[in-house]
Amino acid sequence: MAEMSEHPGERAAQDPVKLIGVRESALSVDEVFRAVGDAAAGGIALFVGTVRNHDGGADVDALGYSCHPSAEAEMRRVAEKVVADHPVRALAAVHRVGELSVGDIAVVVAVACPHRAEAFEACRKLIDDLKHEVPIWKHQKFSDGTEEWVGAC
Repeated sequence: MAEMSEHPGERAAQDPVKLIGVRESALSVDEVFRAVGDAAAGGIALFVGTVRNHDGGADVDALGYSCHPSAEAEMRRVAEKVVADHPVRALAAVHRVGELSVGDIAVVVAVACPHRAEAFEACRKLIDDLKHEVPIWKHQKFSDGTEEWVGAC
């Protein structure tokens, strides 16, 4: 029997970036989960970001996301960086743009790795880097009539 480190399933897959997208339509958690299915993965970590009803002590009624034309390419760059640093078997990330309501899904990311700790770490890195590096902007509309633009993601 081969040692775990010698088994191909313990390493990153050849082409693990399975799904990257910026969409104007509703996002599907099931689609993202299915995209990262891999028989060599012992752990899949999935993050779903939703529109909450408050921010910074103010009530949020709705918000809109807009993006730079390079957003999808930047998402892929971030994904490839995560793949380079972790033993990712499969990775998927989709972000919504347009007008969203409280409770709507804004972003879904998932990462499949040989082990759960690796999957959690890679998924956290993926969502954190997407939030900080991809040119997607949030325009929040508050109950008191004020508005606010928030930087990347």
